[in-house]
Amino acid sequence: MSEFGIELFERWVVLWNGDLAVAEEIVAPEVTLRYAQPGADAFDTIRDPQALAKRIEQFRAERPGLRYEAQGVPVVRADGERSGIIARPYGASRPTPDGVMDISGTDILRFVDGKIVEVWSVSGGANGRSFYPAV
Repeated sequence: MSEFGIELFERWVVLWNGDLAVAEEIVAPEVTLRYAQPGADAFDTIRDPQALAKRIEQFRAERPGLRYEAQGVPVVRADGERSGIIARPYGASRPTPDGVMDISGTDILRFVDGKIVEVWSVSGGANGRSFYPAV
């Protein structure tokens, strides 16, 4: 179970790195997103994988060169063979006119029957800080 949750989180990162087809594979037909970042209200009304993929595409277009990576130690709670919760820190970086901007956050994914049904996400946003420097 732990391995499945970690693999699911890795696929979540792949989605956020621009492989939008992954949304259909890992996100349930009905999903709830809870983003605490400043300016993340555009995610409040998203309820399906297609809308999420479209928003990620727009988000990435506004931030050329954006790259995510899973960081830190994952915490997985199993509620069955392919159901549970995984929480894991992530790092994001992108080039800016002043150099590379690094931020970090934590995403918590609740999944049922192998698909993400709920996401909690928090980061410091553009004015945040990087807690997990690149190694």
